[in-house]
Amino acid sequence: MVQVSYPGVYIQEVPSGVHTITSVATSITAFIDFFREGPLNTAVEIYGMTDFERVFGGLDTRSEASYAIAQFFLNGGGTALVIRVAGTSAGSPLAKAGVILKADASAGGVSVLNVAAASEGLWGNNVRVEVDHQVDTSLTNAANRFNLRVTRYDGPTGKAKPIARETYLNLIMDTADPRHAVKVVNDGSSLIRVTAGAGATATTRPAASGTVGGDLTALTQAQLDGLSGKKINVKIGALAAVDATLDTWAAGSVTTLRQLRPLVEKAIRAANANSASYTGATVTLQDNKQLVVRSGGGSDTYSPAEIVLIANAGADTSATLLQLVNASTTNVQEYALGLAAGADIAALKKSTVGGDGTQPGATEIIGSPGAEPHTGIHALDYADIFNILCIPRAAELTDTEMTSVVNAAIKYCGDRRAFFLVDIPSTIDQVQEMKDWLDAHANFRSRNAAVYFPRPRIPDAKNEYRLRSVGASGTMAGIYSRTDAERGVWKAPAGVEAALRGVAELDAKLTDAQNGTLNPLGINCLRSFPVYGNIAWGSRTLDGADQMGSEWKYVPIRRLALMLQESLYRGTKWVVFEPNDEPLWARIRLNVGAYMMSLFRQGAFQGTSPKDAFFVKCDAETTTQNDRNQGIVNILVGFAPLKPAEFVVIGIQQIAGQL
Repeated sequence: MVQVSYPGVYIQEVPSGVHTITSVATSITAFIDFFREGPLNTAVEIYGMTDFERVFGGLDTRSEASYAIAQFFLNGGGTALVIRVAGTSAGSPLAKAGVILKADASAGGVSVLNVAAASEGLWGNNVRVEVDHQVDTSLTNAANRFNLRVTRYDGPTGKAKPIARETYLNLIMDTADPRHAVKVVNDGSSLIRVTAGAGATATTRPAASGTVGGDLTALTQAQLDGLSGKKINVKIGALAAVDATLDTWAAGSVTTLRQLRPLVEKAIRAANANSASYTGATVTLQDNKQLVVRSGGGSDTYSPAEIVLIANAGADTSATLLQLVNASTTNVQEYALGLAAGADIAALKKSTVGGDGTQPGATEIIGSPGAEPHTGIHALDYADIFNILCIPRAAELTDTEMTSVVNAAIKYCGDRRAFFLVDIPSTIDQVQEMKDWLDAHANFRSRNAAVYFPRPRIPDAKNEYRLRSVGASGTMAGIYSRTDAERGVWKAPAGVEAALRGVAELDAKLTDAQNGTLNPLGINCLRSFPVYGNIAWGSRTLDGADQMGSEWKYVPIRRLALMLQESLYRGTKWVVFEPNDEPLWARIRLNVGAYMMSLFRQGAFQGTSPKDAFFVKCDAETTTQNDRNQGIVNILVGFAPLKPAEFVVIGIQQIAGQL
């Protein structure tokens, strides 16, 4: 109410009382299974196969859901939530690859930084870390800072190619510094996670990778001139030691370490032209005072753990003069995560090997809401919304485990207003087998679930494109999404428009008669027709057997109801704590009625007029005085759903000639 204080005109904005209700998403699909990499027990939102390959590693023959996800996006899916789960055993541990970076001998060789792969799996064994001390000297405590370079390779061999790289500069182990290594790396890296080592202090730093020479700033011009044409002895890893001969130069022509560096590098590279470790060797200048020697990668003999040893060549003491002998720190070329289980490498690192674990069983898939964070299916507790759940792995488990997983998934979907697509085992490829299987699992019947028969067969990109039988859930979830986008959630995801993209053939080819025995049981058929190809030819829930007479017989009706429930649940939160009387009820009728009218105009309900299609009731009749005393307001919403034209009857009559 505007406060008046002087004669005049006052303007007041009066709220309309309109709270727009919008429909929630209807086809965000969750997948749970084994994947080769990615965060465990975390629902990660992805929008295509590029995201899936980047986060979870892409297709894997051990992962049924990886193929389901590919089919989901191929058939029109837009958004997926992916949860990685895995088991473990003594022979197949589920572990993160890691390495402990230590300080050099001058700092006591203490553990400074523990580096681990960002997630469990063998993939972490292909991650390598480099450390150097070429930092910004203008920063405070520059002598305690270091740079960290993280590279992921496509394999563990010497010729492996880098596929991802991250660089972190001017790090320090001082927790009070903004460039504290643990904070900076963990905030920015998608490849590794780090923690401070047992011996870490504000003044310790990991030893630099490579062979780091001593301080050459005191090198005189006469000593530089004396290096002309001299030799140093070089040994890289397991290769034979060879002499590297420096070029000759005129006295006074090499006056700085920057001029000397490429000459030393050239000599080492020419020492053994038959080894890529020598020919690709590098010599860098650190802090304009130290030479750092590294071997060259790219050869089959290269190992990140190999060490470059520099010695004097006979009576020639050039290596000592270059401070590459007594004053040098010899270390590995790269700190490789998972290089060797528990092995000390050059006393400056220690590795742990990553492991993929085993394919998950019922325990891992179902998970627990009691753990923190929640695991398995219950990792979806942290997701705002999902509409469809697919667990292709369940069909590959033992019958007892499969039953546990499916029952848990159906209950969870009921609690979250979602829909579960049940996959059948790969052994079920006959009509009678399908009927017997469903009879044996009558407890799977639910208004929030559907099953499809037979299983599709798709070309397997990981097996020379031979056909692979896969569960139908991923393909059908994509069709659900495609149909929702093109026609609306009230349109049955079946018919000639519901083509099974990417499906080469089906495990069984059904006849009309066979289809006629399965459909009344609530089993949706996948059919192959001339011209149309492979299509979905059924749209019943598992509560949709004729004998059950359920009002939730059809998939589109149930999914429309789930959408209405979730949309109204979210769209009426403004009602909470409002005065519970007729003005509130009128506003509720206005807002909910406007939402239902918008759906009616889109063709979501049957009926020629709104009064035939839906009603919204919220008044003194639905909310009694006793309800008001308890703080309850009751809203009753009814709708007339569009049922699919499941049976089309065409009457044909011959017209007799005029009598």
